[in-house]
Amino acid sequence: MEIDSEKKTHERKQSDYTCLQDEGFEIQKEMYRGQQYSQIYFARLHLMRTLLYSLAPTWKPHLPVCKVLGLEEGKECIIVGTLFKHMKLKPCVLDEYSKERSVTPLVKPHNFMHPDDTLILEDESGRVKLGGSALSPPVYVTGVVVALHGKETSAGEFFVEDVLEAGLPPQIERPFNLKEDKYVLLVSGLSIGSSSSNPLLFQLLVDHITGHVSDDEELGLAAQIVHVVIAGNSVEFPRKLLTGQNMASKDQSTLYEPIKELDIMLNQIAAGVSVDIMPGLNDPANFALPQQPLNRCLFPGSAPYNTFRSCTNPHSFDVDNIRFLGTSGQNIDDLDKYSEAESKLDFVERTLMWRHLAPTAPNTLGCYPFTDRDPFLIETCPHVYFVGNQDKYDSRLVKGSEGQQVRLICIPKFCETGVAVAVNLRNLECHTRSFNIQL
Repeated sequence: MEIDSEKKTHERKQSDYTCLQDEGFEIQKEMYRGQQYSQIYFARLHLMRTLLYSLAPTWKPHLPVCKVLGLEEGKECIIVGTLFKHMKLKPCVLDEYSKERSVTPLVKPHNFMHPDDTLILEDESGRVKLGGSALSPPVYVTGVVVALHGKETSAGEFFVEDVLEAGLPPQIERPFNLKEDKYVLLVSGLSIGSSSSNPLLFQLLVDHITGHVSDDEELGLAAQIVHVVIAGNSVEFPRKLLTGQNMASKDQSTLYEPIKELDIMLNQIAAGVSVDIMPGLNDPANFALPQQPLNRCLFPGSAPYNTFRSCTNPHSFDVDNIRFLGTSGQNIDDLDKYSEAESKLDFVERTLMWRHLAPTAPNTLGCYPFTDRDPFLIETCPHVYFVGNQDKYDSRLVKGSEGQQVRLICIPKFCETGVAVAVNLRNLECHTRSFNIQL
């Protein structure tokens, strides 16, 4: 008896990978010598002001550009500076020691907005309170550099008539000669070790990526994955063990278990396709941005593969000349606390328009006190801008005035949703790939 066992063979597609700005996010020769955060604000203002000055003649060619100290009552002009948002409900460590803390109004922990919030613009010469309806306090946060058209009033305020943001930065030309579908798979929030994690769900993801599936159509989809990015919060440790005290050997073993399980998972992926892992808020990395790469000694099984890369957060890279930029979500989650928007994608788009990944750092978001640069400035517009560890999947294509096209993506927490996001390098379209276990 002759058995026809012909089965289509799928070969994984190849791509060119280049790691870009991670050197700018790495803290190598930087030394902390007690420096303050004012220097990173000065560096941000200097670079952004140069840009806004170059845009001002096109925006308002008939108006002079002034410093805050040079404002004259009733005279229209343009001023450029850093916004400071005075927030009535913003938490303050000094309130813990205040005798009047009991009269402080109760607020929802996820947002500190109040109708009485006001904006102030400051530069090296001084600061001025802003008025008018052109600049909406719920939209902006402390740390954003803008140009404002208006005039000083008799009350000493600057009445804003128009606002100029930096806008989308220049973008390298996207290659249009990609004739076949290739996908970069984005996943975040694995939270291995948490009470809600399911090892079977993770194995389904690994089997899909590596092609260990029986369905021929799914096998064809797996072969089109050329790169995988794990965007933060890969593990979660038992809080009861993190007491700051010496741990027993049994507790040490329990604490290492999530990392060990993650390494086994990464080992399987790296054997078949290149993979980047970024640190997140819950991972064993430094708290302040930019987060440094997870130590390779944590991954004895995966680290020997040249396809395995431990990367920074934020992270920037090219795949077939398609530029990716992404974070593990802390920058957007912080904006959600101190400003308002209809969706998380609006926050993501704002950071692009402001040309700054983390405008609230260092005010409400921890970051390293750089002295001569601000690594979070977005100098080149990415083709794909992703943010990890969000509550749900969302995506949008943003187009700029100079032909820029950016795919914005909110990656949901995989542990809770079982959803990964696949981005097509050919046309920047994206879709979700869902995994679930029905018992």
